[in-house]
Amino acid sequence: MALSRRTLILGGAAAGAATAATVRPRAAIAAPYRGPLRSDPFTLGVASGDPEPDGFVIWTRLAVDPLAEDGLGGLGTGRHDVEWELATDERFARVEQRGVVSTGPEVGHSVHVELGGLRPGHEYHYRFRALGELSPAGRTRTAPAPDASAPLTMCFASCAQYEHGYFTAYTRIAEEEPDLVLHLGDYLYEEDPGAYRLPGGSVRQHIGRETVTLADYRRRHAQYRSDTDLQAAHAVAPWVVVWDDHEVEDDWAGFTRDVPEYPPGPFPPRRAAAFQAYWENMPLRSAQRPNGQNLQLYRRIGWGATATFHMLDTRQYRDDQACGEQLDCAARADPGRTLPGSAQERWLAEGLRSSRTRWDVLGQQVFFAQLDLVPGAGRGFNNDVWDGYPASRDRVVDSWVAAGIRNPVVLTGDIHSHWAADIRRRWDDPEAPTVGTELVTSSISAGGDGSETTDTSPGLLAENPHIRFFNNRRGYVRTRFTDTELTADFRVLPHVQRPGAPAETRATFVIEDRRPGLQSA
Repeated sequence: MALSRRTLILGGAAAGAATAATVRPRAAIAAPYRGPLRSDPFTLGVASGDPEPDGFVIWTRLAVDPLAEDGLGGLGTGRHDVEWELATDERFARVEQRGVVSTGPEVGHSVHVELGGLRPGHEYHYRFRALGELSPAGRTRTAPAPDASAPLTMCFASCAQYEHGYFTAYTRIAEEEPDLVLHLGDYLYEEDPGAYRLPGGSVRQHIGRETVTLADYRRRHAQYRSDTDLQAAHAVAPWVVVWDDHEVEDDWAGFTRDVPEYPPGPFPPRRAAAFQAYWENMPLRSAQRPNGQNLQLYRRIGWGATATFHMLDTRQYRDDQACGEQLDCAARADPGRTLPGSAQERWLAEGLRSSRTRWDVLGQQVFFAQLDLVPGAGRGFNNDVWDGYPASRDRVVDSWVAAGIRNPVVLTGDIHSHWAADIRRRWDDPEAPTVGTELVTSSISAGGDGSETTDTSPGLLAENPHIRFFNNRRGYVRTRFTDTELTADFRVLPHVQRPGAPAETRATFVIEDRRPGLQSA
């Protein structure tokens, strides 16, 4: 969003679980059915996610007609068996596990298979078969053993707006062949076709109206999931995902809507529909399956002794944004206000206290460092981000200082441009020490091509000297974690409003072990 807005098989030691599905063993993937077929059921690709040392989730969703108006992908209310296979080689000559699950309309014909009993720190290949058709194969891996010191290459991304441009950056992520991909929100956009306009118009168009019902959200997810660039990035590595606002509704906060009158109707049913569709379309575990009006998305993903990813949900539990359309007001500083919610704040503090990894990473959605938007005298803030909840931010920073964690790093999306910032203990104290680092990824496509701007407005970076880098092109961030340092490459595409752009590194920063703050490479 712009700165100005508020913005599942048992066998030997192997054990797993398939959500919303009946599981039974099968000797092998059956030969293809040669009778008449309506279409390929794997039009939405495959994915994996939430790796652990002994397993991960593998995912697909059946759809022979992805944009069917009922949101069920042309498969209606019938049930279908889906076979799955896991191998240690890409030719599937060494199959380690296989099974079959049943899926149906109650989960949008999605399949979530939670695999266990695997070897830590190993690469695996997986595929599915249904309706006589074989899916593309995906590559994934388990996390290292908890005590293993293992380097990690991780890319993180956010904000893919279908109408604003092509998802070329996802293919560039796939070409990086990372160990892990983090998506920090705005996986899709919910608006009416053409509602979020660029100067010069859209390059592609959303189908259907603004998403309100479960069918609406399922169709919109299917449209995005049909994109081959996105499918390539999902197939190359396990993903860890969290949402921001557009997966539900722009600028939502808990049960509060930003614009109560549009689209008309109560918000809780819409929120519940969005939660259900999000779980159906992401490689998430059964622990994240919605329970009524709630979906616990915050969770921890460990990567050996190297890193712990504390994945936060900064939408579901927050207080409403303060100040209305003003850039500052007394209510903003109310110490009782919270962005992640009190329970999640405590969960994070407890996790930081118990962490023993080299790097503790907060994977979250909105800008964390202070960003004064008013050059010179006076102050002004975007109250949809952590600046709108400064006491909550202070509590989070205090929790990592009190825990004595070795290397705190905040990862952020949302803002449609690249940023890098040092995090100070207190923003209004010029002598306050730097106690962490924030890396912000630009969008995959939201905002269109962007520009070669190196400053957002005259004097803004001078007003915020802890901001070390800004770039207004689209792209993603590639990181490399080792025992001694974290290297962050800000990857930039020259254009997204036509396909095929290359990616180049526009800036590289290093965070050294036990030395908070950014160092130029």
